[in-house]
Amino acid sequence: MKLNYHRDTDSLYIELSERASVESREVSDGIVLDYDSAGNLVGIDIDNASRKVALERLVVSRLPCELERIAG
Repeated sequence: MKLNYHRDTDSLYIELSERASVESREVSDGIVLDYDSAGNLVGIDIDNASRKVALERLVVSRLPCELERIAG
């Protein structure tokens, strides 16, 4: 899973899978869900993210994974 914030467009993309998106559905104003060819959720796009999400803090709890930070 990857979280990508694009400051220039104030959008946050949460990539849940590396599978390609073939369908997108806006489920709320500025919230778009991306699905693969099998109908599985692969990503979430949040427009105007700084007004909808607390971007200043990220808490990761008990995930069985390696954390990687890419400066940007």
